[in-house]
Amino acid sequence: MTGNDHRNRADAGHGEGAGARDVRGDSAAPDAPEDAHDAARNVAHEAAQDVAEDAARDAAQDVSQDIDGVADALALVGRNAQQPGRPGRPGQSGRLGRPGQQGPPGDAGRTGHTAREQGHGAARGVPGGSGGHQATPWPDARALAARLGRSAPPRTRRTALDQALGQVLAEPLPALCDLPSFDTSAMDGWAVAGPGPWTVREGDSVLAGQDTGRAPALPDGSAVRIATGARIPHDATAVIRSEHARIGPGKRQLHALRPVVPGQDIRPRGQECRIGDQLLSAGAAVTPAVVGLAAAAGYDALPLVPRPRVEVLVLGDELLSSGLPRDGLIRDALGPMLGPWLRTLGAEVTAARRLGDDAEALHEAVMGSAADLVLTTGGTAAGPVDHVHPVLRKAGAELLVDSVAVRPGHPMLLARLTASGDAGGRARYLVGLPGNPLAAVSGLLTLAEPLLRGLAGRPASLPYSAPVRDAVHGHPYDTRLVPVVHRDDRLVPLHYNGPAMLRGIAGADGLAVVRPGGARPGDLLEVLDLPWTAGTGEGGCFT
Repeated sequence: MTGNDHRNRADAGHGEGAGARDVRGDSAAPDAPEDAHDAARNVAHEAAQDVAEDAARDAAQDVSQDIDGVADALALVGRNAQQPGRPGRPGQSGRLGRPGQQGPPGDAGRTGHTAREQGHGAARGVPGGSGGHQATPWPDARALAARLGRSAPPRTRRTALDQALGQVLAEPLPALCDLPSFDTSAMDGWAVAGPGPWTVREGDSVLAGQDTGRAPALPDGSAVRIATGARIPHDATAVIRSEHARIGPGKRQLHALRPVVPGQDIRPRGQECRIGDQLLSAGAAVTPAVVGLAAAAGYDALPLVPRPRVEVLVLGDELLSSGLPRDGLIRDALGPMLGPWLRTLGAEVTAARRLGDDAEALHEAVMGSAADLVLTTGGTAAGPVDHVHPVLRKAGAELLVDSVAVRPGHPMLLARLTASGDAGGRARYLVGLPGNPLAAVSGLLTLAEPLLRGLAGRPASLPYSAPVRDAVHGHPYDTRLVPVVHRDDRLVPLHYNGPAMLRGIAGADGLAVVRPGGARPGDLLEVLDLPWTAGTGEGGCFT
């Protein structure tokens, strides 16, 4: 196996979260017995190769909740596959490589290959384990990323209206003039002065765009044709809609077909706002309507929070950029997916590069990047070509999150990089995503999305919950993120939710947050909407 988790085994019984959890990987409970035989075979195959005693025992406990026969088989595998425990991982934070601190994880060959790599038992420090490393709880990791984003020093960039869509106001937006800036007609019809009937002023019409400020006042008892948006003549008292008036014989007299109220169908100056009124607050998203309001109020450019810049580094020698998988090589799924996904989060993707499994190239890319966030895929474990941890140590980075108690995606990490020469002293970050596609999505939503939302000045999305229709199996200790769709008023868990799969998330409305132990039908589950689904409040807008 090489340095990028993209190549993790494609079947549901392998990859991150392998073992007993994959017997239960399809969320709906009725499917578990049907899949038990294949899943048990996969688990036994994994365990016979490299699953430690503690991982097998943990997996057996997981399955035994639902499938007694598989649990017995796993227990037997655990007894026959004893291996000594391996060193724990370093603490969650602190400068990498400082004296007295342990090195990178020694308990895994590649991200997401075996149950041991998932941090079971001693390698995770979970109940019953003896290791010193404790994965960050999922809510804590997400909250930390959000705090880091919000704590960034405020920045402002004036941006032309035609480039502002999808960004966020850095400052409150005051009105530069009264709206409307003069009394205008709200309808096509007749401007009249005083009580009727009115004498029609022949040959005159008041049109939008004409300056009537210097025109003679309209005397009482007279009327003139007027268009919508035209400036109201001096001393006019009302506008009568065309359909509410008639012209008498000789076309000299105008008669109203219903009572006329002074001021009717006139938009007075300043009706919408007065100069200096606050139109929008800082943090407001620039929608098409905001662009229109700003233009009406006299703006040519807006003070915006600059889009956070992100550089994507795709790791792995086994990846193909085109064609069918062949000869042990697989297609790169994350490279094409991450750029558009990051843009929906309000980021500017400055580069997306494939580096393969080259430690020196990775170090140069990390050190040379001026992006606010460097995003890597794969290589976050401790195999022979897993270079992310060593590169972070060499770069003097501060490791803030080193694995998260979530499935899939637990080997994700978050580090603070030293500022580059042109970074203006601001903090820069690196988020290391697992290489398995759905595990990478989990990392995006757990660490990258809240960090980027804060850096972009966007408010946190409002959490919401909905009842789940079917039972969802949970991990004994970790949070699970399960693709779901909305059906009526229920969440329906989707199949094909293994860490190496994208088929489930491709059809999902969001990811349900399943607490340790699982959920029963009717339980309320928090939902993480995907950026392009209707519930985000972003309007499904790709920016």
